[in-house]
Amino acid sequence: MLHRLSLLLALLLAGPALAQPLLGHGGPIRALASLADGRLASAGFDQAIILWQAEAGRAERVLRWHGEAVTALAALADGGLASAGEDGRIALWPAAPGPAPARVLAAGQPVTALAVGPGGALGAGLRDGSLLVWPNPATAAQPQPGHTGPLHGLAFTPAGLVSAGYDGQLLLWEAAGPRPLLRHDAPLNALLALPDGGLAVAAADGALLLRDADGQLTRREAGARPLIALAASPDGRVLAAATLGGSVGLWSLPAGRLLRLLDGPGLPVWSLAFAADGQRLWTGGQDGGLRGWAVASGTPLGPLAAPAEATLPAGVEAEGARVFRACQACHALAASGPPMAGPHLSGLFGRRMGSVAGYAYSPRLAQGDITWDAASLADLFTRGPDVVTPGTRMPVQRLSEPTELAALLRFLEQATGAGRVQ
Repeated sequence: MLHRLSLLLALLLAGPALAQPLLGHGGPIRALASLADGRLASAGFDQAIILWQAEAGRAERVLRWHGEAVTALAALADGGLASAGEDGRIALWPAAPGPAPARVLAAGQPVTALAVGPGGALGAGLRDGSLLVWPNPATAAQPQPGHTGPLHGLAFTPAGLVSAGYDGQLLLWEAAGPRPLLRHDAPLNALLALPDGGLAVAAADGALLLRDADGQLTRREAGARPLIALAASPDGRVLAAATLGGSVGLWSLPAGRLLRLLDGPGLPVWSLAFAADGQRLWTGGQDGGLRGWAVASGTPLGPLAAPAEATLPAGVEAEGARVFRACQACHALAASGPPMAGPHLSGLFGRRMGSVAGYAYSPRLAQGDITWDAASLADLFTRGPDVVTPGTRMPVQRLSEPTELAALLRFLEQATGAGRVQ
């Protein structure tokens, strides 16, 4: 009986890779980055960065260090990752990160864009429209004024560093100061350097602007909704452009011909990233879900909606199992489960916080001053882990609907009790 229960729970909660959105963030996914080793990094308004083995549909690690929303990610040449956020800090993480970054750069105000350039140069756009450039992480940087509103996009090009801003300007940063390349009549929300030396720009009026290496501009109408995110395939042949309405267009390059539309969940798509082979596209959305798409066909890698509920043995909370999907990216139910970003949940009720042997807890959780039961778990999911256990690396997850919270607690008590899931 226990074996059958374990199998049913595994089928319900894990499923085939990418049979549903990968869930782990407690808020919108603001940034994505494909890393050199094939992993995917996502970051969100919940202050967390999650490293994914995306093909396997598994979260590998949660990095919870930033004090506010993480707004930008950039892959580093050595396999590491740069992250930046509302807290005005830029963190440089090694390929195998620990709980804290290897180096921290101070921006002094919220960072709105990141770009990595030749020789390890790093550029950061700031909310006030100014620019910071570190020729390498060991050097100092001074803010350089440029835009009259938030700087939304940065890109290193053969001609130099280019920025796009809320003021509708596209600026080339030269030794004498920024030089306008373009003035658009709507805010510019994203900027991308293309492999052929050109630029792609996403505008708030729905225009997709393609500027080639010679400065020739092509405008394509992507719809009435603002474009808010861009990504290009590694070979530079396909451009993905996401809208505030939730749709994503795939465009041919350099011609700028619309190939197909990805019909998403109807929510804003804030971030995009292609896999290293260019055959898959990852999208991060308002709902905190990470989705995969086949570029050639435009079809999702698995259904966008959660699969139908399986038939469960009597007494197992099906609605709670559904709610638990937001937790399964980081936590295994059984002690025998694979290593995941968070500790396993076996024996959760009555267990002291920070007591799973071998798991590297954050300093706050390692204090062990909370015993998990229905009341303490309800408090965790009502006020949020950032309030109940400040300093935790756990993504912010809150449940405002009392019936969902009650169902989750019933399920956890049933599925993690001693001897139930092994």
